[in-house]
Amino acid sequence: MTSATTKTPTLPLPAARSGGLWLPTLTLWRREMVRFLRQRNRVIGAVATPLVFWLLLGSGLNRSFSAPDALQPVGYLEYFFPGTVVMVLLFTAIFSTISVIEDRREGFMQGVLVAPIPRLAIVLGKVLGGATLATGQGLLFLLVWPIVGTFPGFAWMLAAVGVMFVLAVALTALGMCIAWPMDSTAGFHAVMNLFLMPMWFLSGAVFPINTAPLWLRVVMWCNPLTYGQAAFSQMLNAGRVSRGAPIPVACSLAATGAFAVAITLLAAAVVGLSKKDGSL
Repeated sequence: MTSATTKTPTLPLPAARSGGLWLPTLTLWRREMVRFLRQRNRVIGAVATPLVFWLLLGSGLNRSFSAPDALQPVGYLEYFFPGTVVMVLLFTAIFSTISVIEDRREGFMQGVLVAPIPRLAIVLGKVLGGATLATGQGLLFLLVWPIVGTFPGFAWMLAAVGVMFVLAVALTALGMCIAWPMDSTAGFHAVMNLFLMPMWFLSGAVFPINTAPLWLRVVMWCNPLTYGQAAFSQMLNAGRVSRGAPIPVACSLAATGAFAVAITLLAAAVVGLSKKDGSL
């Protein structure tokens, strides 16, 4: 008597569902907003430090500053103002991307990385969150501009806010490219002092390009932040091109947009790479 063998049918395992791109992006963006509301003392470091720089340097150099624009001379407080706003964006981007190292140490980032979402969503969530916070804090400082300089009109001010947001995206993505491979906040601060701050100094924020030595001018023209700084300054001055940085408006805007897109894609590529030991 033979017994019939019954086979248990095997069902295929359901495929992991992808969370898409924008839902995880908005979730990570919202987390950055909630974290900021719980750590509002970050505003002190991001806004107060540039404000002190602006007041001390601006007041100290205001009488000795010779502007390249002879037709429309400006004081150093007015010249240094756009660079100070860019410094606010830079500081906020730095504080925002330091959280990448903290999230990895606390285990949150490992949970995000194993989720069925594209790595680009992680980058966009962190970058857009940091850029939103940076633009908001930059707006607090931008309110002082009608007192310092000539009000260019609401259309130009809106354009200036748009340039601020694009610059904030670029700086936050750049900070993420630097912070992602690191395991210590001390190392990140060292790179910031060695790379990010000189990048800001050599953007035309502190002194005009045309008054710098030739070798320094070459470095400044190769610095992508120079074009973002010029674009923002041009929006505050109703599109007027400064003789200290003779960059056409279309060129400065195009270079700033291209820099933001390129550095965001680079951040996505960096996040997609594993470490040398195979860990996330």
